[in-house]
Amino acid sequence: MVARLGGLINRMRRPVTLGVRAILRDKQGRVLLVRHTYVPGWYLPGGAVDPGESAGEALVREIAEEADVRVIGAPRLIGIFFNRRGRNDHVVLFEVAEFEQMSAKARDHEIAEARFFPLGNLPEGTTPATRARIDEYLNKAPISSSW
Repeated sequence: MVARLGGLINRMRRPVTLGVRAILRDKQGRVLLVRHTYVPGWYLPGGAVDPGESAGEALVREIAEEADVRVIGAPRLIGIFFNRRGRNDHVVLFEVAEFEQMSAKARDHEIAEARFFPLGNLPEGTTPATRARIDEYLNKAPISSSW
C-alpha cells in the first residue's frame, strides 16, 4: 500500500508529458519548419497532446494551427523519443506524406513563420534536435532514443 501511494505521489509531482512533431516534405522534397514567437529557432511542426486527445489527433490539430496544413492520409509513426530537457517529457515523431497546404500561414501570437526549406539549405537557427531527426529519417542515420 505504501509503495502504491509513493508511486502515485511521484507521478503527481513528475507527470509524463507527451508531445508530437512531424516531418512533412512537399513535392519539391523540401521540409516544413516553423519558427515560434516565444522561443528562438526553427522546429518541426507539432506541440503538446491535450488531455482526452490521441497523439494522432494532436498532430493533425497542431499542424493545422501552426502551418495551416490539412493532413489527408494517416500519419506514419517514426519513433518515440525522450526529451532530456524535460523531467519526464516524450516526443512522438510522425511522417505526414499526404497533406494539403490551405494557405500561406499568417503570423499570429504563437507562430512567427512556417515555411518549406530545401534539405540542403535549412535556415540558420534550426535546432539540433530538428536537424538530428531530419538526418535520421532522410539519411537512414541511426535513430537516437533522445530528442
